[in-house]
Amino acid sequence: MRAVRIHERGGSDGLVLEDAPTPFVATGEVLVRVRAAGFVPDELDWPGTWVDRAGRDRTPSIPAHDVAGEVAEVAYGTTGFAVGDRVFGLTDWHRDGAAAEYAAIEARDLAPIPSSLSFTAAAALPLAGLTAWQALFTHGGLTAGQTVVVHGAGGGVGVLAVQLAREAGAHVIGTGRGRAADVAREMGAHAFVDLEREAFEDVEPVDLVFDTIGGELLARSAGRVKPGGALVSVTAPPPVEPEGGRAVFFIVEPDRAQLAELAERAESGALRAHVGAVYPLAETREAFQAKHKGIPGKVILET
Repeated sequence: MRAVRIHERGGSDGLVLEDAPTPFVATGEVLVRVRAAGFVPDELDWPGTWVDRAGRDRTPSIPAHDVAGEVAEVAYGTTGFAVGDRVFGLTDWHRDGAAAEYAAIEARDLAPIPSSLSFTAAAALPLAGLTAWQALFTHGGLTAGQTVVVHGAGGGVGVLAVQLAREAGAHVIGTGRGRAADVAREMGAHAFVDLEREAFEDVEPVDLVFDTIGGELLARSAGRVKPGGALVSVTAPPPVEPEGGRAVFFIVEPDRAQLAELAERAESGALRAHVGAVYPLAETREAFQAKHKGIPGKVILET
């Protein structure tokens, strides 16, 4: 098969499209014919890109952990899917990703793609959607009537968090650069704080702050959380804990049931990922570089 691989550390310049062995599928796995894949721009710096769970070198490695495609093979003993099924999901961080013609993925990490959803749209959902879902509901405990602040409301994760929180009956305040205001409001934010012009500290205390930006904004956010509320971050452990509240840092995990929830909302039109650009697999290096330059939303690779 053709795959994009990286052989040594050094950033996206090392990404090359080359021939690679088609993955072997073990019990509990399926082989997916990849149609679209998504990535995170800094994943080439993650430990899992370079070593397996036992700490052993696993290069050359294939990036891009969002996947959407068709089941091409079902391993013996694997249940739940058949050849030809349209699926999407999130691949394991310590295994090869989906920037390839084929990917071997644990069946439990996949869910069916609704018939109305394209492969490109589906590939934009897993990582960003699961991150938003787990931040808001698993770790944040968000319920109807509460108020949530979403830092980075115009980003790939932020736009989904805004929509999910709004649908759940929460009052949603988005933050970010001024250029993201229109997108955040279009996705359902009731209010928006332009961090380049306005003070986040002017926001009344809220039940939940979900941070996707980090830095000094993360530290300042603890003071905007009500007693009993939570500050949840995917960028770093919060350096300050809210008074009378919780501080949570987490790394997103695959979850089939949550993928199904996301798919249901996408099919009904209640959830829409923000796809900023689409590149062919042969231009994966350029796609990473473009994302680093600030393309908003998800950048998707099509095979």
